[in-house]
Amino acid sequence: MKKILLVLFLGIFCRVNCQITIDSVWTQANYTKTETLIPMRDGKKLFTSIYAPKNTSEKHPVLIMRTPYSCAPYGKNSFSPRLYSTHWANYLIENYIIVMQDVRGRYMSEGDFVDVRPFIENKKGKEFDEASDTYDAIDWMVKNIPNNNGNFGVFGISYPGFYSTMAALSGHPALKAVSPQAPVTDWFLGDDFHHNGAFALMDGFNFYYSFGKPRPKPTTVDQKNFVFPEKDNYSFYLKQGALKNLNKYLGDSIGFWNDMMNHPNMDAWWKARNARVGCMNIKPAMLIVGGTFDAEDCYGAWNLYKAIEKQSPKTNNKLVMGPWVHGGWHRGDGNYLGNVRFGSRTSEYYQKNIELPFFDFYLLNKGSDKTIAEATVFFSGENNWKTFESWPPKDIENKTIYLDQNQKLSFEKPTTASSSSKYTSDPAKPVPYAEDVHLRRTREYMDDDQRFAARRTDVLFFETEILSSDLTLAGSIIADLKVSLSTSDADFVVKVIDVFPDNFKYDSLYCCKGVKQEAEMGGYQMLVRGEIMRGRFRNSFEKPEAFTPGKTETVKFELPDVAHTFKKGHKLMIQVQSSWFPLFDRNPQQFVDIYKCDDKDFIPSEIKIFHQSDAASAIVLPVLKK
Repeated sequence: MKKILLVLFLGIFCRVNCQITIDSVWTQANYTKTETLIPMRDGKKLFTSIYAPKNTSEKHPVLIMRTPYSCAPYGKNSFSPRLYSTHWANYLIENYIIVMQDVRGRYMSEGDFVDVRPFIENKKGKEFDEASDTYDAIDWMVKNIPNNNGNFGVFGISYPGFYSTMAALSGHPALKAVSPQAPVTDWFLGDDFHHNGAFALMDGFNFYYSFGKPRPKPTTVDQKNFVFPEKDNYSFYLKQGALKNLNKYLGDSIGFWNDMMNHPNMDAWWKARNARVGCMNIKPAMLIVGGTFDAEDCYGAWNLYKAIEKQSPKTNNKLVMGPWVHGGWHRGDGNYLGNVRFGSRTSEYYQKNIELPFFDFYLLNKGSDKTIAEATVFFSGENNWKTFESWPPKDIENKTIYLDQNQKLSFEKPTTASSSSKYTSDPAKPVPYAEDVHLRRTREYMDDDQRFAARRTDVLFFETEILSSDLTLAGSIIADLKVSLSTSDADFVVKVIDVFPDNFKYDSLYCCKGVKQEAEMGGYQMLVRGEIMRGRFRNSFEKPEAFTPGKTETVKFELPDVAHTFKKGHKLMIQVQSSWFPLFDRNPQQFVDIYKCDDKDFIPSEIKIFHQSDAASAIVLPVLKK
């Protein structure tokens, strides 16, 4: 007992006077863990782990993460390593109560799980959704967690980011601050499993093979992952042929996979699963967080912030975007991604200067929220944080840059009467999304060198002259292509690329925790942003339309926001292609149901991209004024 009291004293003393090391020993000496089942309004109970400070001399704020990925480890004497091995340790030093909860129907919670369960705006009686489950959980905690100060916060990354958004819609008066991070918002337009209607093949199959399996009763056991017969994802998925052939691995039991296969267009079923539809009259303060190089939910962070600004203008709503992969602000130091360096420990900057002060202010009444800007965004290229009063920034000018003959990009519209570039898109030889052979989808592809793609005959590229001054982009990019096809459908991938000078090299061969920098950076073609558009949705995501072979048509779509500076001496490049495999499924290039078509339906298509006076393909750039 004396040892415990001594550790408690040292913990309290060090909050003010010294730097302490938070580890498993410290955590178990200073915290207790309680496991409980919290009742919901319909009678179901949700499994909840509560980590509370042993210090009872003051009341403590409560920070909650609701997750479908398990609040393991289970057992009152088993503490989650996340508490002390991540930046959550900052909250332990401040004596926060940390709560983790298995959402309805997952792991040890009762009830049935529904993916991205639709929000019910006007619930009646015992009707429930994820917002009401959060309300009921907080209501129970206010009354039953000893020494809580009545101030609650919710945060979470990815799918827990979706549950954080739903928490913000709960309306509970004790909920003061919410931080959806890389939040799932729209699985048809831009997050995780579809981009502009194109199916994210690798992520969709690999995730739902295990995650989507039914759980008949509460369990602590994870589902088994798929065992791939080879280590080359390009080879494996190409051998499967048509998308429906993957069903032999999945069977009939994985409900959401089957739902996706049966809802090829953005119908009412998909619209109900858009997490942004209920973002009105939000009361808690919001901190939306995401990564500009997030391969999964970059779309969600940018667009949830914009939706709240539009639908709930009185909400105290802030945005932070750093040069991170999915969840990179939570783990790692954010100093680099793949071959590209960012020049500082961006994750640590965020943790100490933004997230912790945000929750401290609203849950502990400590400090000020004035230190956190409306939008705090890291600009790669120049490797600097910038702050803004709004996002997109007010000081941007949308400048149109045109694709032109001789692989050129120009701010002058083409005057040639007849000019085009063409390529043959062959589903039997789709363009790979990355150069190397690997099994799992990489994170690094988001800023990978694109020289391998530029060398293919089915990839077009256009580039500027060497830039005589910096060019900073801040906001969404619009691709406006004038095209013709020899078939009735095709996809279009547009990539925005920073071409480094031929003599470029970093200051040292070493970067980032002693990792040797081996890549040749001279002439490096850094992917800044890429996006795919399923051509059939060019006029409507609800009502797809076939192309008329040989007819010139417009394919216009939005790329997720960018925050990047093309430095003086670099070049801006645009690449255009019609496959990005196996990141996204192949388009058969005929107007058929892609989710149910046969192998024989996949045919080559000759595609023209026009750059002439009456059909000028262009990219609209959000240029930040100096």
